[in-house]
Parts: sequence; structure tokens; C-alpha cells
Amino acid sequence: MSLRTELRRGIGPWSGVAVAVTVLVAMYGKAPGWQGRWSDASDLLHTAAGLLAGPLAAATGCWQGGRERRRSTGELLASAPRGRLARTLVAAAPAALWPAAGLLCAVAVCLGATWPYAAGGRPFVSVPAADAVAVAALGALGFVAGRLVPWRLTAPLVAAAAYVGLGLPSYTASPARWLSPAADRYTVWHEPLWWFGPAMAVWTGGLAAAALLAYGARHRALALVPLAAACAVAVPVLRLDGDDGPWRPDPEAARLVCDDGTPRVCLSAVDRALLPEASRALAGLNARLRGVPGAPVRWVGGPRAPGPDEAALPDPVAAAAHGVLRDPRQYAYDAAAALSDGSCPSGEGEEGIALDLAVQEWLAPAPPGSGADPAALQPYLDRLRTGSPERQRAFLGRYLTTGLCESAGVPLP
Repeated sequence: MSLRTELRRGIGPWSGVAVAVTVLVAMYGKAPGWQGRWSDASDLLHTAAGLLAGPLAAATGCWQGGRERRRSTGELLASAPRGRLARTLVAAAPAALWPAAGLLCAVAVCLGATWPYAAGGRPFVSVPAADAVAVAALGALGFVAGRLVPWRLTAPLVAAAAYVGLGLPSYTASPARWLSPAADRYTVWHEPLWWFGPAMAVWTGGLAAAALLAYGARHRALALVPLAAACAVAVPVLRLDGDDGPWRPDPEAARLVCDDGTPRVCLSAVDRALLPEASRALAGLNARLRGVPGAPVRWVGGPRAPGPDEAALPDPVAAAAHGVLRDPRQYAYDAAAALSDGSCPSGEGEEGIALDLAVQEWLAPAPPGSGADPAALQPYLDRLRTGSPERQRAFLGRYLTTGLCESAGVPLP
């Protein structure tokens, strides 16, 4: 049977459709969380490829592998002039190629949906390519399992084993977890080492090639060649740091982009499309802080901690959908919370904490239904709102330069 005919029949095409639909449905449910950044889209696609597409490919490959035994056509195919290895590779092709194609289609759709909203950064092509190779490899490994154990329940068992085997390494701190095609990661301000994507392709592809050769080749020692290649590329991966692994800081992605307001609002370059939205949301808060002693010189968002004259901003992408802040009032309220310098030891400074919450509400009122209990804060809010502008500014200047645990001693206006 020709490769073209084999690719067009059986469960192969349906496995590609199933992988694409599964990944797209999973991504669609979390669209507001990943459409604003290339890195967020790539990270979630990587997880979906490993934990959803991978086990599905292994299960469909296993079903494909047991087809001849179920149909009792094994002896007939064995009498064909084509060799055992050639027959194995042709039969395994749909199990490997179709799921990988389905994943690449899903990746293209998701990256296309990200393009209108992602202003900075870029997708790393080598990473989804390595994910596609991993899905193809899992399909091939499932095919071999189906040939060796042609039981109808083997496919779901293989899928369950693949899900557990791919997911467990993410719960460890060992560098070995980076060898899993589903290793969890967060890469907003990072970029991968140039060799990591190709190394992962060799790792997963080498294991699958070794399994196919061990099963179908006349000289099974040939399986040692791809196995040796897979082990060779695994060595530098195992030497990576357990926390950051193959990801390194990207200075361009973390570069701050600021507006010209006072205080200035600064976001990292990957979030610069949301800078106008963040500036508008913080306009009222900035008007109260402008010129007040102890007020931050600028708001900063990104990977680094704010400096002495800076205050941290909430993650704008987490608060946005399709390039627009979902609730500007909540964003300003969360930003005002960053003006607090920390927390007091247990049982100390409760009055100061209440005052801190009242000041936060006064600077940037919380949306209805959020924030602290208004009844508990009302005595403070009445004093803050009824004082003259001069006394309000004087109080705010003293308050911002006083520690939270001592803030109760700051006289209200």
C-alpha cells in the first residue's frame, strides 16, 4: 500500500482533526489570558500540545498500530514484497504526521488571533516546531505499543500513561523536567537558548525512531543510532539550571516604555500596546499624587522590582481583553495598593492597616462589590474627603513617608 493511500484512510485524518479541535477549544476558553502577548500564547500552546495533543496522538497511534491484528490482515500484509521496516514506516506515518499537522494548524490559528493585540516580543518558531515533532513522536510510540499489545483497551491506557508521564516532571525541580514536551514555563521576558528547540526535536524524534527501528528493522542494532543521538542531546539539557532551564532574560522584551505624565506610567516593551489604556486608568490617581512629597516618580511594570521612587503596577495583560482594560477602576485600585510598604507583624498595626485601606479607597475608589468593607472605613473616608485640598496634600505627603505600622499616628486632615 502506498504512503499516499495510507495517509488518506483510516483514523489518521480524524486524529489530525481531533488534535486541532481539542487544542483550539482549550485555547478558546482562555483567550483573554493569552491574546495580549506572544509569550503567553506560546506557553499555553506548549502546555496544550504536551498534555492534550500528546496523549491524544499516542492513543490514536496505538489504535492505528493494532489495526492489522483486529482485522486479521497481518499475514496478508507480511506476504507483500515490501520489507517489514518499510511496511511499518508506511503504516505508522498517519499516526505521526496527522496529529502533528493538526497541532500546527491550531498553532497558526492561535498566533493569528494574537497578532492584532501583541505589540512587542515575537513567537519563537523553533518551540512550536519542536512541539509538533514531540506530538508526532508520541503518535509513533503509540503505534509501536499498539503493534506489541493489540488489545482494544491499550489505547486509553496509553493515553492515560502519556498524560501522567508528561505532566509529572513539571512538579519537580530537577533539570530533567525540561526533557518533558509538556514542561510548564512562563516566558514573558525571556527567550530560549538557540539550540533548545532543535535539541528537543532530536530528543523526542530520536526516541520514536529508535522504537520504530527496534520493532520493524531486520537489524535491530540500527535502533542504537537514533537512541544515541537522543541521549547525546539530553546531556546539555540535564545540565541546565532547574529554575530557568533553557530560558534566558530578553533585555529588549523587559525594556520600559513610558508615557510623559506625572508620575510617569511605564510598561515593559511587550505590553506597550496597553500603555495608553493604563495611563487613562491611572489619570485620577496620578492627579492626587502629583507633586506630593513621597509620591512615586513613576509606576513600573515588568520583571524588575521597583526602585526607591517607584511603585509597581499590576500586570496589565491579566486585567485586559483584546487590548482594552476590562475594568480601569479595578486596575487603578490595585495600583494604589502598591503604595503600601508591606504588612505588620501579626496582631500589630490593625488601625494602620484600616487607614491604609481607607487611603487606597480615597485615592482610587474600588468598583462596586470589591475592596474592603466600606462601613469599617467610613470614619476615615469622611475625614479624608472633607478636608481642604491643602490639608489633604499635607496628610498624603506625611502618610507616604511613614511606615504602614506607624501610619495610624499620622493625623487625618
